[in-house]
Amino acid sequence: MPRLLLVEDDPMVAEALSRALRGLGHDVAVAGSGERALELLAARTPVDLVLLDVMLPGVDGFEVCRRIRVGDPVPVILLTARGDAVDVVVGLECGADDYVVKPVEPRVLDARVKAILRRAAPARSARTGVHVIGDLEVDTGAMVVTRGGVEVRLTSTELRLLIEFAEHAGQVLSRQTLLKRVWDYGFAGDSRLVDATVARLRAKIEAEPANPTLLRTVRGFGYRLVAP
Repeated sequence: MPRLLLVEDDPMVAEALSRALRGLGHDVAVAGSGERALELLAARTPVDLVLLDVMLPGVDGFEVCRRIRVGDPVPVILLTARGDAVDVVVGLECGADDYVVKPVEPRVLDARVKAILRRAAPARSARTGVHVIGDLEVDTGAMVVTRGGVEVRLTSTELRLLIEFAEHAGQVLSRQTLLKRVWDYGFAGDSRLVDATVARLRAKIEAEPANPTLLRTVRGFGYRLVAP
């Protein structure tokens, strides 16, 4: 049973949402503040995914997400009361895997959680092997990425995105194609998920993220992974 950490400061919302998620087959722990959530994660409390409200008192959800991403690959879904572009982009740039606008429909959230947990599972690529792109090596069998011989720490979403590029090196992959293959969201997903994750990935694999030589934008189409 997947164990979720729900970070929500409103007791009534937390109770209603956690009850609904338990009814859908999840084990749910609740933290009433960002500080408490960070304490639980620092104590190595078993958590498969974090549901993180943005508007928290004290340390807000954006900052909690940033701190989680410093050393923990656990997937994060942001719960935001506002779906405007600024909030969404800021949240994704903090390292969130997805976002859901409140009020949350439990079955929609359940579907998002299950999709993320599927891609976070240690499943192996259908085609295993080592792809070498410049000083970058992507081992799709071991699910390990190295750059110049040093392992690169990636979140599960970043890793699956890079593997998708590596297995189709030289091909242009559209945002909608990536949403379907990596996020498992079909053609109803938000392309900002792709753009934000590409930006985070570039920060980890490119010598100059602002001037990428490996993962290039093909304006009007999508992205392509090429050897420099």
